[in-house]
Amino acid sequence: MMQTTLTPETSENLTPRQIVEALDRYIIGQADAKRAVAVAIRNRWRRRQLDADMAREVYPKNIIMIGPTGVGKTEIARRLAKLTGAPFVKVEASKFTEVGYHGRDVESMVRDLLDHGISIVRDEQAKLVNEKAEHATTERLIDLLLPSSQPAQDDAPLPPTNPSPVISANEHVPPDDSAERKQRLRDKIREQLLAGKLDESEIELTVTKRPATQVMFANMGLDQMDPDMAGMFEKLIPEQTKRRKTTVANARHILLEEETDKLLDTEKITAEAIERTENGGIVFLDEIDKIASAAGDGKSSGGNADVSRQGVQRDLLPIVEGSAVNTRYGTVQTDHILFIAAGAFHSASVSDLMPELQGRFPIRVELSPLSKDDFVRILTEPRNALTKQQQAVLSVEGLKIAFDNSAIDAIADLAARANATLENIGARRLMTIVEKTFEQINFDAPEMKQRGETDITITAEFVKEQVAAIVADKDLSKFIL
Repeated sequence: MMQTTLTPETSENLTPRQIVEALDRYIIGQADAKRAVAVAIRNRWRRRQLDADMAREVYPKNIIMIGPTGVGKTEIARRLAKLTGAPFVKVEASKFTEVGYHGRDVESMVRDLLDHGISIVRDEQAKLVNEKAEHATTERLIDLLLPSSQPAQDDAPLPPTNPSPVISANEHVPPDDSAERKQRLRDKIREQLLAGKLDESEIELTVTKRPATQVMFANMGLDQMDPDMAGMFEKLIPEQTKRRKTTVANARHILLEEETDKLLDTEKITAEAIERTENGGIVFLDEIDKIASAAGDGKSSGGNADVSRQGVQRDLLPIVEGSAVNTRYGTVQTDHILFIAAGAFHSASVSDLMPELQGRFPIRVELSPLSKDDFVRILTEPRNALTKQQQAVLSVEGLKIAFDNSAIDAIADLAARANATLENIGARRLMTIVEKTFEQINFDAPEMKQRGETDITITAEFVKEQVAAIVADKDLSKFIL
């Protein structure tokens, strides 16, 4: 069966079944979680087909995914981000603090989401004006390469310091020469530019650099400041200009960016990004169990930690329920943003969250622990399987790696045993086992190529020889696996 390539442009109209099939290419099992997110994504499209009055009343059904670490919660979110063209951001609940404490406040996730939305819309608009920007860039490069008879001005581009040998020296244009000859010279330079013959020529141009306000206020960040104040600081600090020498090839990238910015309508991009963020934005809130109090009421013995957790939950409530968040680009309404939360919930349960916050996540799906059979599938079926990655990486050294079925079974068995006797970290254990298996080969790869040892078959005996002794030693396993 032929598989179609999914892009953000085509994924908007994907059916739930198609979304699940796309996720199946990278994630093994967890059918319930895949179905839940697939329906949620499809509901975004369904809502857009309704009339405005009804669409305002249809709110997203937020999802909370429950399951041990390493079973695919974050991977589902990561792959979902690539499937949807809507603004998407993944954040960890544990990095937020209650307002008044040092750290990021929960509203910053909405600002990050809008930043992603602006980036998406800008890239789309840049593609539409790319042809005009390319033409304008070529004309500016011609101006920089063309010998000029005019006296240099402070803000005028300097002539090339190392003109290409392709342009003959006798083609300098005297002041009294005809416009026709100037045009012929421009046409010749343009032809050479488009052919790539001048790419290595050096020119000098003025580069405009925006002030690094984010670095200047790194301790608190502009997203922590009032949006109006942040904008004021950006305007107060002037843009920096610098003369620099560079090749024509590099100058083309710099000038293309400048010409693209000139052609883009910033206000239109911002308005479109806010609309997409409000009606199609998705926030993946990971590690939500880390802000759950074990007592559920903030009165456990955790002290200030539990107070801060409760504070973060209270701050999350209006964002998830629907509120207005001020950003430097404008106000964003969060009513129709989809929130997908996830957590292992080892030492706490969903019921330990504030009841009001629990009610904001009506759909709950539980992800099951992974078995040895799941590990075998993870090692062989996904497009990005660890075994395929290892084969690709070592092929750079000229080695051809093959896996016996018994070797795959041995790796899966060792990972399952390690998870059973040590901390269960799910599929992440496979990465440790595979890396340990290839530790010596990765080190000796260049010498093996020189000796002609290019065809290597990984067997069960080889895997056990490298890893089994460590798995058997529980004390050693704690430090290595």
